[in-house]
Amino acid sequence: MKAAIHTRYGPPSVLHIADLPTPVPGPGEVLVRVVASSVTTADWRFRASAFPPFLWLLGRSMTGFLRPRNPVLGMEFAGEVAAIGAGVTRFALGDAVFGSTLGGSNAEFVTVPEDAAIAPLPAGTDFAGAAALPFGAISANVFLRDVAQVAPGDHVLVNGASGGVGVYAVQIAKAMGARVTAVASAGNAGLLRDLGADAVLDYRADDPLARGRHYDVIFDTVGSLGFRRARRVLGRSGRFVPLNFALREVLQALTAPLRRGPAIRLAISANTRAELDAVAALVEDGAVRPVIDRVYPLDEIVAAHRHVDARHRKGAVILSVQQPKTARAAA
Repeated sequence: MKAAIHTRYGPPSVLHIADLPTPVPGPGEVLVRVVASSVTTADWRFRASAFPPFLWLLGRSMTGFLRPRNPVLGMEFAGEVAAIGAGVTRFALGDAVFGSTLGGSNAEFVTVPEDAAIAPLPAGTDFAGAAALPFGAISANVFLRDVAQVAPGDHVLVNGASGGVGVYAVQIAKAMGARVTAVASAGNAGLLRDLGADAVLDYRADDPLARGRHYDVIFDTVGSLGFRRARRVLGRSGRFVPLNFALREVLQALTAPLRRGPAIRLAISANTRAELDAVAALVEDGAVRPVIDRVYPLDEIVAAHRHVDARHRKGAVILSVQQPKTARAAA
């Protein structure tokens, strides 16, 4: 099978296309013929070994100290079940599925345990749209629902609202009954209003943390806002929720309870079957729709990574891996 691989850490140029053996599903596993995959900021971290300093040792222990343990990146996939291992009962040959893995989906085939984050394609969603969902939509849903605990009527600020997580945070916060202010470039204002944002601030011209503003929740998906400044525009029960964090935020989370006022809440989302099912339900209910910035063929993997590294995408960057064997309804 064709796969995009990297055998050392570094910039996008370390990636190339190679022929690898097609994996064979073991007991309890399904083999997915990948139609569409994606490139996310998580793939950037694994490719470049771009872990926060205090997490570098843990990160390299997961990915490989001297070289990548798994040379195939890719955490999102959508495709068709091509083979099933012994004991599989949830899926049958030809089923259209989507899901999330810890790597390996930037390839023509990937094996996934049937009890992992894999589910039937949401109704009315095509393969590219389904591959655009897991990382961004699961992260947004977990952080807003469980970490920020958004309630109807809350005013939620989404920083980096046009990115891979932000476009889903805007939709999900709105579905939760919140008033949403989105921060992005002026060119993305139309997209964000279409996704449900009540107000859009241009990060080049507007200070979302200017005195006089007030929020119940600040969800910072890009790490450009800090808790120290955010405190002044959050109410006493306000929550500052960064998607990514470093040692500074850990220390702030430990010391914030010592004084009255807003909290900083840290978490890491998990791509589980239950969370994937929750995202599929949001899509089928019409609360969330996939947002795709660009689609690249698999053999343009370097260009796809360069686009993600530039940090100016609007939604997901999708890899078109191969054509489906069975036609599916478009989203």
